[in-house]
Amino acid sequence: MATTIQISNELKDLLAARKIHPRDTFEDVIFDLVEDTMELSEETKRNIAEIEKDIKKNGYKNFTSLEEIKKDMGL
Repeated sequence: MATTIQISNELKDLLAARKIHPRDTFEDVIFDLVEDTMELSEETKRNIAEIEKDIKKNGYKNFTSLEEIKKDMGL
């Protein structure tokens, strides 16, 4: 069920400035802001730990740099 909230024009302008795409809604912007403060899931924490372990063991040789990807794509 949708609801209506009242916000100041100042806050409306701040939210509008945070839109990534012109078609983003204020709800999209608020969800993005809330997501930034949410706790990582246990699965995500495990994945990060595995990647950190791999980097400590093998360095960065299992990864492709952004520069290499751009070169491969002809950018």
